[in-house]
Amino acid sequence: MAAPSSLASSRLADLSRRAAAVGGGVAVTAPAPQQLRVGGISRRCRAQRVVAMAGSGKFFVGGNWKCNGTKDSVSNLVTELNAATLEPDVDVVVAPPFIYIDQVKSSLTDRIEVSAQNVWIGKGGAYTGEISAEQLVDIGCQWVILGHSERRHIIGEDDQFIGKKAAYALSQNVKVIACIGELLEEREAGKTFDVCFKQMKAFADSITNWADVVIAYEPVWAIGTGKVATPEQAQEVHAAVRDWLKTNVSPEVASSIRIIYGGSVNAANCAELAKKEDIDGFLVGGASLKGPDFATIINSVTSKKVAA
Repeated sequence: MAAPSSLASSRLADLSRRAAAVGGGVAVTAPAPQQLRVGGISRRCRAQRVVAMAGSGKFFVGGNWKCNGTKDSVSNLVTELNAATLEPDVDVVVAPPFIYIDQVKSSLTDRIEVSAQNVWIGKGGAYTGEISAEQLVDIGCQWVILGHSERRHIIGEDDQFIGKKAAYALSQNVKVIACIGELLEEREAGKTFDVCFKQMKAFADSITNWADVVIAYEPVWAIGTGKVATPEQAQEVHAAVRDWLKTNVSPEVASSIRIIYGGSVNAANCAELAKKEDIDGFLVGGASLKGPDFATIINSVTSKKVAA
């Protein structure tokens, strides 16, 4: 693996080449490098002025409703989302609890797709309490969130199990939001890259077709805590994950895949985060339960159109 300083230099070179190839679609300035240290990861970086995403796909915003809601509150939230004015160049997905998926699917505008929060590792059968990918397809559910830290650290799912679940979901044409992220003690020990790359490898060992995968970087210390990674912290990890994909999967996957950020994203901080070139969208928890706030986060795509 390249040293962080090499990653930064390689990333800047890649951006410059891409800018030349598309006639200036990505603009980069390169003043003198400065030392940046954030939460145990130290690297030399250059200030960058960017007006487009590093990933070539559309901006992506997912709302993870987790274990929240009643029939009435879900109905009210759907009404708010149906009434919201949303930027057109964003893919939007919401993930209700299993028991409300059908209600949401039948009442939510087609502008927003529906995701499950989990899925079984293979075909259904004698697996009490589980939901199969085939059942998700049967009710028109297009996505599933896998590898979320709450499944990893509360339920106890390991990397390999999650990777195999992702592979089976994809085999049944269910798209995957693949979550990675480090604990606070892992960040403080300088192991952020090691943890994220290990989790990525488990996905890469099982996945052969990345076209229907979105990667969500969610530092565990920022989920539901009110703490949020700074734009620089998030950008650093997103760029490193994209470089890992370039080396370990393919340059084509690294260029096309969307890497989104999750961890206490809200209407107040989304615009600054969205300006970073490797942040291709968001996976939102609590703020996705508030229709107007979620709409603001979706519409933060406009920050991509303004030079950072």
